[in-house]
Amino acid sequence: MPVPGDLVQVGFIAGAYGVVGGVRVRPFSADADALLHAATWWLDKPGLRDVAVKRARMHSGDVTASLEGVTDRDMAEALKGAAVFIPRSQFPQLDDEDEFYWADLIGLEVENLQGERLGVVHDMMSNGPQSILRVNDPSTPELDERLIPFVDQYVIKVDKDARKIVVDWGLDY
Repeated sequence: MPVPGDLVQVGFIAGAYGVVGGVRVRPFSADADALLHAATWWLDKPGLRDVAVKRARMHSGDVTASLEGVTDRDMAEALKGAAVFIPRSQFPQLDDEDEFYWADLIGLEVENLQGERLGVVHDMMSNGPQSILRVNDPSTPELDERLIPFVDQYVIKVDKDARKIVVDWGLDY
């Protein structure tokens, strides 16, 4: 199968699950809908390849899954640390216009209410209760990365069409 051009990393294999080849995946999203509904995952270990998903379900914040061709615990353990990718085109549709996949926010310009450019979202992370925008400005490499909580108090508007996020965040924060 040719490698899709829209692969997005959605988690990583944290280890084996059970004795018959199940894997435990640490998802990057709390609901893990993309992992739970995709029929095929792409793994980067030993090399980038597609793997059919026989079964996937949530278990204690992780996703446990049975994968085609992974038939015992040793095979599952060998996949530990593998990144799990799914084509963006296979993500479930979001119901609310104020919901976003992290992958859709990466690369957007960030500016504050005063119209000052803060940089570009180069990554996202979670501190548990909320997601955090990781913003840097390639034109000013001497500045450290800005970490902006992705909450209503600071994120005023996300305009995916204009590829811009407006935040209530000062240059000196």
